[in-house]
Amino acid sequence: MSTTPPSDHRPVTFPLGTDLPLDRIVYGPDVADETELRLLGDLNGKRVLQLGCGDGHTTVAMHRQGARVIVVEPSAVRAAAARWLFEREELKVELHQGDLADLAGVRADSIDLALSIYALAGVDDLPRVFRQVHRVLRPELPLVFSLPHPAFAMVDPASEEPMLVRRSYWDDTPRQWTSGDDRGIDHSHTINQLFTGLTRTNFRVDTLHEPEPPNQGVRSPLWNETMRWVPSTLVVRARKQGI
Repeated sequence: MSTTPPSDHRPVTFPLGTDLPLDRIVYGPDVADETELRLLGDLNGKRVLQLGCGDGHTTVAMHRQGARVIVVEPSAVRAAAARWLFEREELKVELHQGDLADLAGVRADSIDLALSIYALAGVDDLPRVFRQVHRVLRPELPLVFSLPHPAFAMVDPASEEPMLVRRSYWDDTPRQWTSGDDRGIDHSHTINQLFTGLTRTNFRVDTLHEPEPPNQGVRSPLWNETMRWVPSTLVVRARKQGI
């Protein structure tokens, strides 16, 4: 499947349009990956809930590290692409196509790690998802997620003046995007909204990263020079508190 996102939404639609590795977990375009951030720990034997799988590359990477992964993917197009990849790699993956908050089929206190890479950008009511993830996670175990950085939503990298502020940091107007046969709506969530939503659903944030892009090296197709000045990705780890 070929997916080439329009330039004005490239950082938002990650990982669409990228050829991700099958042996590493990548949190966003042109930022540090799991080999550097080390947020997930040893995955061998762990039961992982993945919220949104893109084309399935991260799922394959976790399986290769010994994880047992349950995937919930809201997009039928992406779910089909992921199934194709899993069949090619001869992996048996439990994949459900549906709402990210629809976790009724997952037992309470049965998950060792919940992971979401950019998929939560498509969710307006994040606390609803957080409550369901809290239910299925074991106590003190983490939810790790990345999102388009809310500061990056203020600029338009595709414009003639990419550093010009185009919208308010607090503007929560949804943004539509189209990528090949796939399309969606992304929501910008301020750091305060994320922190408050996690705290009110009984999570404790223990790590927050705004990774700076490397100074050199091969760039992804989603690279834009604006990323040198404004963080494009926010990465958060929060642990379940209580029962």
